[in-house]
Amino acid sequence: MGFAGFKDDGIEATRLICNPQKISIAYNKEPVCEGRFFIGITRSLDDGICALHPIHPIKSLSLSFMRIYSFLFFVVLFTVAGCSSSKKIAQLVPLQKRIPDYANLNDWAAHPWKWDPADSIPKPLRNSVYRDSVVDVFFIHPTTLTNKKDSSANADIDDVNLNHRTDYSSILLQASVFNEQSRVFAPRYRQAHYGNYVTADTIRSSNAFNLAYGDVKKAFEFYLQHYNGGRPIIIAAHSQGTQHAGRLIKEFFEGKVLMNKLVCAYIIGMPTPENYFAVLQPCRDSLSTTCFVGWRSFKKGYEGADYILKEDFKSIVTNPLTWTTNNSYAPKSLNKGTILIKFNKISKPVDAQVHENILWTSKPKFFGSMFLKSKNYHIGDINLFYLNIREDVRRRIGLYWKG
Repeated sequence: MGFAGFKDDGIEATRLICNPQKISIAYNKEPVCEGRFFIGITRSLDDGICALHPIHPIKSLSLSFMRIYSFLFFVVLFTVAGCSSSKKIAQLVPLQKRIPDYANLNDWAAHPWKWDPADSIPKPLRNSVYRDSVVDVFFIHPTTLTNKKDSSANADIDDVNLNHRTDYSSILLQASVFNEQSRVFAPRYRQAHYGNYVTADTIRSSNAFNLAYGDVKKAFEFYLQHYNGGRPIIIAAHSQGTQHAGRLIKEFFEGKVLMNKLVCAYIIGMPTPENYFAVLQPCRDSLSTTCFVGWRSFKKGYEGADYILKEDFKSIVTNPLTWTTNNSYAPKSLNKGTILIKFNKISKPVDAQVHENILWTSKPKFFGSMFLKSKNYHIGDINLFYLNIREDVRRRIGLYWKG
């Protein structure tokens, strides 16, 4: 499963910035994102965590052929939007299994001191956006290391192809939702391979997740020391990122002075047991701050896969159309808009309702959606409610400052 890109992308690479470890490309303008990627559906994993399934972009398919090609993909794919660079990123040195250095901007997937996909804004929103940077967002991306042929327990921080996949899937499609009134920081980290969720080797998987969290923790410590300067913080994450975000909140916020700086935690795509945090509480409504929200999206009427049916705990589930945790039905009219196949197009909305440990939603409507058979909408957890999340971030920031 994967995504395929179109030939033209509207991004012009202007120079290469080299150092002994790796290189990056600097861009002279914001990319034009018009459905350049089709991103593969996630797999259901034993503990509820799912992963993206990207492949390297196909550079030479024409737009007309791609539309036909995408119909075949939609039989098994739940697609969301993105954009790609047609410029190949050169690898000047062999890949190195090194420890990330967060003084190096290359080791951040998103950072306010450079252009990155998290800076992108869907075209329909650009004229109405009031940009500010009064709060920082620390975003932890989900799993993008999914290649079955890769036997590595953890990602290589210098894997250019993997970093490219991460940047033009999660960073573009998820982290960008937070960029209106925030500086977005998203570290690259030695993420655990998705196979660690299903392996019987629990020692190996535990070590892999601990290594990944160690990088996230190191990045957050560097951020606090060098960039925060006392600013309020939003913690945001999806899937594997949420697993690490939970540990981060426990270690750095609960019972600590830093708790006073927490605007909200958006910990999405993974179950959060109601007693997981000792101090931090779920948001009661859209007016709460210093709280957390989270959900997992599935087709309305679906009770869930075996791993959900076997859950013996109560998970906190937030309805992102009402920002409450009750089971009241929220119609499509409350959904301000979704970002699906085309990043620059607001797609038809879906409804939402909390059902036990998951969030029920109507089937997404997009080009080729008639072939969508999956009932697991994990990959769209953020995209299905993109505009509502964006509005919620703005509102909670305002309330935090008033409080």
